[in-house]
This record gives sequence, structure tokens and C-alpha cells, in this order.
Amino acid sequence: MPARIERVITSGTFSLDGGTWDVDNNVWLVGDDEEVLVIDAAHSAAAIVEAVGDRRVVALVCTHGHNDHINAAVDFRDAVKAPIWLNPADRMLWDTVYDVAPDHDLADGTTFEVAGTTLRAIHTPGHSPGSTSLYAEALNAVFTGDTLFHGGPGATGRSYSDKPTILASIRTNLLTLPPDTTVHTGHGDTTTIIAETDNIS
Repeated sequence: MPARIERVITSGTFSLDGGTWDVDNNVWLVGDDEEVLVIDAAHSAAAIVEAVGDRRVVALVCTHGHNDHINAAVDFRDAVKAPIWLNPADRMLWDTVYDVAPDHDLADGTTFEVAGTTLRAIHTPGHSPGSTSLYAEALNAVFTGDTLFHGGPGATGRSYSDKPTILASIRTNLLTLPPDTTVHTGHGDTTTIIAETDNIS
């Protein structure tokens, strides 16, 4: 059976620069009935563990280090015994939440194999310095975290973010993917590369 994509929506808060906001996050699972890769452990380790069931978790990949995307990461890792991957450029964000390190450094070009499917990390900085997308060519899908949403680029009005950088990342590394690639975002609705092309300016 080929790999499939599942979404778990969890709710909690995002805090940065002295502000706190209520948010709903998308947690993505890629795999089959035997094994799965998890993208972003947000808010509720228990909800993600329940979605995983008895499958082996090959990795927990964090798209970036904002607290709403990592605040269940260590509890989830401890529950399922899977390694956490994070781009080291976001360690300053990780370190505001945890006093333990991620297990592995996520870099541009890092690949993961799950259920016969390869996912490739694409460094897409701008929303944060270490923001990273995951591209699964065989599934015609890219997981963009908070870099690209339905409606355009992610926010850049806070610490460690930069609008010219995120626009360059999207133009160079995401809009160059096949136009019909499905974009699975960190919050909100799924979209496609071609649908967002006109939203990048």
C-alpha cells in the first residue's frame, strides 16, 4: 500500500515578542499501516500519539522552531522513541521552550524514507532562519510549515523573520516545484503551487 497523508489539527497558543495568540496547527503524518513520519508536534502529544497508533515513527521533523510547532515535541519523542530533527538556525527558538537539544540537525537536502516514499528537506528561511519545507515528489506534495500558506507567504513581522528572505525562498525553492504540487501548510487550508504563484509579490 502506498504512503498516505493524514492531518491532525491541534489547538493551543503561540508566543513570541511578548505576545500570545490562540492558534490551530496542522500536524502532518506521512506513511502507511506500518510506519509513519510526523511533521511538527504541536500542542498535544497525546493527540498525535493516538493518530499514530501502533505504527513505528521513523522521525519527527520540525518545520521551524516557533513554540506552537514544537511544544509537544519532547513529550511525543519520549512516548514513541523517535528522533527529533530541527534546522540548527532555529535553536534560539527551540531553547526558549526546552533545555534539551533536538536529536539531529535538519539541513537542506536531508532525506527521509517512509513507506517507500522519500521526503527531501528544502531550506526555506524567512519566517524564521531555519524554516524548512519537506517535498515528497512521489506524493506530489510539499509540507511548508509557516513559509507558504493558502493566500501567500507566512508572517515576517516578528523577531528573526524577514520578508525579502521568505519571498526569495518561495520563489526559488517552492514555486519551482511542479505547478500542481499540493501544499500542506502549518495552519489552515491546503493549496497548490500554481494557486499561490500570483500571491507572491
